Amino acid sequence: MLYSIFAYDIEDSLPLRKQARPAHIARLEALDAEGRLVLAGPNPNIDTTETNEAGFSGSLIVAEFDTLQSANAWAEADPYMQAGVYEYVEVKPFKQVFPKKT
Repeated sequence: MLYSIFAYDIEDSLPLRKQARPAHIARLEALDAEGRLVLAGPNPNIDTTETNEAGFSGSLIVAEFDTLQSANAWAEADPYMQAGVYEYVEVKPFKQVFPKKT
């Protein structure tokens, strides 16, 4: 089943994000290689697609897990969570409607 993982950053999280980013990206790449990642990305603090020093307010990940418990465990073990980037994380079941899966 798909689950959405909404992660909310602490204030001024950018330095912590930069430090933990390689390990965070490696975990997402592993999910992607397994064909379980639908989408992932951060929420910029300002309205831009450019990388900037304004930082981020959080992240969204949509991925496949066996259970809500396993999705929660994966989110809690994320390097951003371990590094203190995220203030809290919400994991919810997700039903993909669009784009339609073939």
